Amino acid sequence: MKEIESLYLLYKKDVYVYLFSLTHDPNLSEDLLSETFVNVISSIENFRGQSSIKTWLFSIARNMWLQSMRQKKQTVEYNDLLELYLSDSIAESLITKETVERIHKLLLEKDQRTQRIVNMRIEGYSFGEIANDLGISVSTARVIDFRTKKWMKGILEKEGLR
Repeated sequence: MKEIESLYLLYKKDVYVYLFSLTHDPNLSEDLLSETFVNVISSIENFRGQSSIKTWLFSIARNMWLQSMRQKKQTVEYNDLLELYLSDSIAESLITKETVERIHKLLLEKDQRTQRIVNMRIEGYSFGEIANDLGISVSTARVIDFRTKKWMKGILEKEGLR
């Protein structure tokens, strides 16, 4: 439990700022911050260290936000989700409209299955849910998502859009 408390003290401000950038609502951001760390308590043993702890916390926070949007039946702009999909941090999520348009075009170059995987990730689905929906393994969904992100980031960097 001390581990969770340390994580909370170290990252609560960063996670709150991230959530506020998504919600633009201080009260909802506070609620989601609490829900995020409640979720962390139950899933800390699943953290495999494949990303930084901060990135992991942000992904949990993002999923909490998406869940709250679904429960309220509010819509989230696809472009906003697309920005979050490729970003590794808050600073990176502030990309231009030109970049979002380019990401759309790049995604259209991929096959239907890859497009479906990316779109489901953008919408907040877990790799398990994607695997079930598409009849593939979780690891296949992860690999396709990872390679697509890497491919997109590489092209955007070469084009000076990232």
